[in-house]
Amino acid sequence: MPTGRVKWFDTTKGFGFVTTDEGEQVFLHTSALPTGAEVHPGTRLDFDIVDGRKGKQVLKARVLEAPARRRRKDPEKVAVMIEDVIRVLDDTSNGLRAGRYPDEGHSRKIAEVLRAVADELEV
Repeated sequence: MPTGRVKWFDTTKGFGFVTTDEGEQVFLHTSALPTGAEVHPGTRLDFDIVDGRKGKQVLKARVLEAPARRRRKDPEKVAVMIEDVIRVLDDTSNGLRAGRYPDEGHSRKIAEVLRAVADELEV
């Protein structure tokens, strides 16, 4: 039985994706989860996979380990982070309008900052 972690899951829509330990992306529908189970990004599962019409999907899953819920930062600190990101993106946008892409190192830093803010906003 394969194992993996929930990459993302939208409880409102009732689906998401699991990344197997081998790196494969597999569709996860809420009907494949045990009754009453809640999953969040990072939740460890073992599951059966079937080939569906649109690709591989989880047939039946079992929660192995839920990720520890992390405490959120002070909203004021997050607001400051977002304001900083807006400035960085504005500078990048102005450079692109002038025909200049950021160099590779700067692009990587921008991506890291965006991921950090996204992680902080995610529940």
